[in-house]
Amino acid sequence: METVSEGEPSEEFDSRRWWTLAVFAFVALEGATLQMHGAIIPVLRDSFGTPQWQLGLVAPAGTLGFLFFVAAAGAVAGRFDTRKLLLVGIFGTGIGVALLGSVPSFGVFLAALVFRGAFAGIARGNDRPLLSHLYPSRRGRLFGYYDMMWAVGATLGPLVVTAALWLDEWRLAYYALAVSFIPVVALIWYLPAPDVDGGDDPLTLDGVRRIVRSPAVLVMATGIFCATAVEGGLFTWLTTFAEGRLPESFVTVSLSVLLVAYIPGRFAAGSLSERLGYVRLAFALGLLCTLSAVYTFVLASGLSILVGVFGIGLGLSGLYPTLLAYATESTPEHSAPVNALALVVSSCGIAGAPAVMGFVIDGVGVLAAMRLLFAPLVGLLVVVAVAWLRIGTAARPGS
Repeated sequence: METVSEGEPSEEFDSRRWWTLAVFAFVALEGATLQMHGAIIPVLRDSFGTPQWQLGLVAPAGTLGFLFFVAAAGAVAGRFDTRKLLLVGIFGTGIGVALLGSVPSFGVFLAALVFRGAFAGIARGNDRPLLSHLYPSRRGRLFGYYDMMWAVGATLGPLVVTAALWLDEWRLAYYALAVSFIPVVALIWYLPAPDVDGGDDPLTLDGVRRIVRSPAVLVMATGIFCATAVEGGLFTWLTTFAEGRLPESFVTVSLSVLLVAYIPGRFAAGSLSERLGYVRLAFALGLLCTLSAVYTFVLASGLSILVGVFGIGLGLSGLYPTLLAYATESTPEHSAPVNALALVVSSCGIAGAPAVMGFVIDGVGVLAAMRLLFAPLVGLLVVVAVAWLRIGTAARPGS
């Protein structure tokens, strides 16, 4: 439990605590929304008679608006009020979720996804940088907890869809989630502007040069691309791999096991980041993920596959926040652009890997496609090992 540090007014501590609660609540709702899409796709097919190839547009539609506005949020950081940007972004995201439940056709559903993604990009482009400035000495820990809250929401999202289907109305899932945004918006509306020391400097051309030339940022971008490529492949094709290898009742459970592992994995990563250092921790997590993947896709059979999947989730879950905290430490005055770069790179990894694997599955089979994930995992280990040996375990020289 966090306590008031010496010299820190209790009012400032309370404000920081409430802002942290608001950010965590929003990212949990965001995780729930994103993971609901996979569970809702079969219902959309039945409700609107949507062909399979059009259902494949759900992920790109959700990413389209998100990528543009999260990149824009990083570019304008330091020039606009963070509180107002978060208020607009979270309120618009909630409206977008409500629209998803009221669409009359699949085409309008896709348009609502673009709308929701755009406002989510505004909010996600500012929420983690705010945490970075609220907790400058504990970025790794807070980034891990932030992503843990996303995992909590992601685990609950499909369950919300299941509950709505029990009531024979899939739209209730989106309506219930939209209502959940109201207290978050109300909290931010009444909170005073966050009190941070410094904050992001306005991004200039020289600032862009410093960011792209930072070795830590290059390590982060490469490592996050590799990690999220594995995530995208697993989120899309794990249940396909499980078919015929697990009892039918456990096929969809395999994805839930992966997501459940994210909760303790990200909590542990946040707690260990200060003890081990970002690079050592990233290498240990990557090694755990790689060994678990080899066990799952080469050695395991039957229900023991779920043990391997849980191990993959434990290792994979902490890589994103750890690598992002490592890069942010190198350029804390530009935390929002670094955060935006991480989100753009991760979106490319999540979207690109499943497409490549789809071609492999069509030509060779799902087992070969899952073993293809060894490539980005080995690439991740190589990049982090080079960072460890050549750059050091800290992002700033001498730190």
